[in-house]
Amino acid sequence: MLTNVYFVRHAHSTYTPDELNRPLSEIGKAYAEKITQILKKENIDYFISSPYKRAVQTVGGAAHFFSKEVIIENGFKERKLSESPVENFDIAITKVWAEPTFSWEGGESNIIAQKRGVETTLKILEKYEGNNIAIGTHGNLMVLIMNYFDEKYGFNFWRELDMPDIYKLTFDGTTLKEVNRIWKREET
Repeated sequence: MLTNVYFVRHAHSTYTPDELNRPLSEIGKAYAEKITQILKKENIDYFISSPYKRAVQTVGGAAHFFSKEVIIENGFKERKLSESPVENFDIAITKVWAEPTFSWEGGESNIIAQKRGVETTLKILEKYEGNNIAIGTHGNLMVLIMNYFDEKYGFNFWRELDMPDIYKLTFDGTTLKEVNRIWKREET
């Protein structure tokens, strides 16, 4: 029995230091509406999201269309890079991808973040087998999960993601069968 997981990387957000409650920007809200239009065509059975507001807002419109609740799942929250803001994000993120067991002070290594995301994904695949599931999440965690199932999804793939972005992963049980990008953000 095939299960389709639609990983939805959240749309653009307005920066605040409050990671949990950072909302979508006006541009992000416009793109969230486009995400809704795409997901309307996919017959989504369940909506699951990171607890972060920007992820919930990105899939919330489609959930509303289907009269579904957005189930909050902490396992899909973004990886914590470090306890405090890093001086140079590009250097910091490059290092954790180059050294999967390395973590910045108070942050998660790729191995730890991937383990959390994969365990949550496997739980979802078992619980909702045979359904279409949209998951509002974050780029880094999404790619770490995809990387577990197919190593070709790595740092360079992550760097090419759009915000938002949607990838449909088709599973037979817990075996990844196919990955398709179902929408690409057009430039405005």
